[in-house]
Amino acid sequence: MPLLSVLLPIRNAAHTLPAALSSLTRQTHREWECLAVDDGSSDASPQILADWQRRDPRIRVIRQAALGLVPALQRAAQEARGAWLARMDADDLCHSERFAAQLHHMQAEPRLGALGCRVRHFPRRGLGRGLQRYERWLNLHCSTQAIARNLFVEAPLAHPSVMLRRAAFEQVGGYRDLPWPEDYDLWLRLAAAGWQLARLPQTLLLWRHGPGRTSFVDPRYSPDAFTRVKAHFLAPRLQSHGRPLAVWGAGPVGRRLVRALRSEDVEVAHLIDIHPGRLGQRIAGLPVSAPAFLLEHPELFVLAAVQRPGARASIAGFLERAGRQHGDWLPVA
Repeated sequence: MPLLSVLLPIRNAAHTLPAALSSLTRQTHREWECLAVDDGSSDASPQILADWQRRDPRIRVIRQAALGLVPALQRAAQEARGAWLARMDADDLCHSERFAAQLHHMQAEPRLGALGCRVRHFPRRGLGRGLQRYERWLNLHCSTQAIARNLFVEAPLAHPSVMLRRAAFEQVGGYRDLPWPEDYDLWLRLAAAGWQLARLPQTLLLWRHGPGRTSFVDPRYSPDAFTRVKAHFLAPRLQSHGRPLAVWGAGPVGRRLVRALRSEDVEVAHLIDIHPGRLGQRIAGLPVSAPAFLLEHPELFVLAAVQRPGARASIAGFLERAGRQHGDWLPVA
């Protein structure tokens, strides 16, 4: 029985699949199986998979109609036999020590539900500033504490870099096919169930960037979808403490968050901003005040909903100088 099962969904990946599979076979940890789910490919992917299965019986090929990414992941997880589950995409590349390093760390940390690693996008040419910022942000936060603190800023783990404890994965119900990102949904459910998330400080995955990337074309990965899943998991936490809410950020990010929270029956009392043109106005039906307003209203719980580089650090500095503890505010975008 394999110790580790790799969940590998495939759809028309003939150009990149051989290199991805080759990186798996070079792993120093040898006790793995790969559940390669061909999700209705119409290119040479089925022939490539058949050839690799003949060469390496650890590669188990499963063919299904074109049902989509989440059904392919669900099928792979159902067929998996290992106590540990690793994600991999058909266009990415693993470092040879990835599985060994992740297994060693997870076996030593019994409360760890999911473990990623640092990643590097490739090819670097044409890599936009947004992806470069996200890569830096991902690789910055490695500890369980840092990831927990920034859980609602962005999806905290790169999906194809992750190893999962199967017991934790099954406890929270595995992958769900919902109108928001399936990986972020899983990380948030693991965290809500008390499992920890972390990242190894080594760069063990090369994460391919290309124009057809699912996160660029599927509406489940749109900014609205990310905000909806954040609001869905934030709502129970916000409702439990019962404090009135202020959203710091009256721009597009903050307004989107207010809408999503209202859809979860969570009302925001006030908006905070520093833009002169917004101060004193009503936006989304809410009054907009300068940060000094928070000094007069310590009862307000603050959600920092800003994306401008450096803005969250500025907000954190202001709130810390004002005597706010970590339990008094949360970065959300």
